[in-house]
Amino acid sequence: MTGRERISNILKRKPADRIGLYEHFWSDTHREWSKEGPINEHESFVEHFDLDIESCWSFNMVADLDFEPVVVEENEETILTRDGNGALLRRHKLHSSTPEHVDFKIKERKDWEEHIKPLLTPDPKRIDFEGYRNAKKRAHESNRFFVWSGVNVFELMHPVCGHEYMLMGMALDPEWVKDMTRTYSELTIALQQILFEKEGCPDGIWYYEDMGFKEKPFMSPSMYEEIIKPAHTETIEYAHSLNLPVIMHSCGYVEPLLPGMVEAGIDCLQVIEVKAGMDLLKIYRQYGDNLSLMGGIDVRVLYTNDKKKIDAELEAKIPIVKQNNGFTLHSDHSIPNTVHYDTYRYFIEKGLELGKY
Repeated sequence: MTGRERISNILKRKPADRIGLYEHFWSDTHREWSKEGPINEHESFVEHFDLDIESCWSFNMVADLDFEPVVVEENEETILTRDGNGALLRRHKLHSSTPEHVDFKIKERKDWEEHIKPLLTPDPKRIDFEGYRNAKKRAHESNRFFVWSGVNVFELMHPVCGHEYMLMGMALDPEWVKDMTRTYSELTIALQQILFEKEGCPDGIWYYEDMGFKEKPFMSPSMYEEIIKPAHTETIEYAHSLNLPVIMHSCGYVEPLLPGMVEAGIDCLQVIEVKAGMDLLKIYRQYGDNLSLMGGIDVRVLYTNDKKKIDAELEAKIPIVKQNNGFTLHSDHSIPNTVHYDTYRYFIEKGLELGKY
């Protein structure tokens, strides 16, 4: 089977020749491995490891498209900038990391209504038509499953107001946060309509929504149901209206939110982060009949570069989760540069051998 055929079947839990294969890597990893020689400096991981999925991020969702980021402070290790959302974020220059939230212009409803909402229009300037077109062509020439990738409403709100103000808003002014979710879901769909009408549909949609941290989600299930789920349902129903399956990524512990996420219509859950408290086998036993899964293999085992430990992790999980034809091999997070190239190569070879049908 081709990657395109394989992932298409896996997302429908139909028979395939083997489990799927995909992965995320830190940019540091590519630099390190290219120095060592196994991978070319300009070679993509998708091509090098013959992954089954090709993705394309094609939307710019910053509020002020014309705003030039302002450097507020810089030293040898970090850079502090203010962006087109009015957010003040500090990023590391020497390694990949999540930016530090320093301050936000948007802290309550009136700030949102005055400074951000009027700017969030479906302007074609937000769309990288050429990048999408080229990625789609490249994926289909290589017979890979092609996904439009982007963030959904939770991940669109916090870059504007930060997690703290967003979560306080959920508790103290839920109508404000609902307005943000409606605005972003409608904008996402409008931009997808423009893109797909011009360049054609992808094979699937991949939404990123980091809704949890260690052992807890950012919100209660009831808050998810009331505030976030309607926007998820709207964006997923649009994808399904085009016969496009939806993969949803979430780092952190999101098990309490899963009933609502499944009701909203997701077809596949990714990344199933073990160190946050997620349990791949438990989730498979609860949802494996109607939900495909990707991830859940503890990346900390790969940190050890110990093949026996990798064997034990894979042998404990893959023979079980492959049973419903709905599993794709992926770590439970991105691969850092502390994982050796040979270790990762062994991981996928062993995993795919166990994942044959």
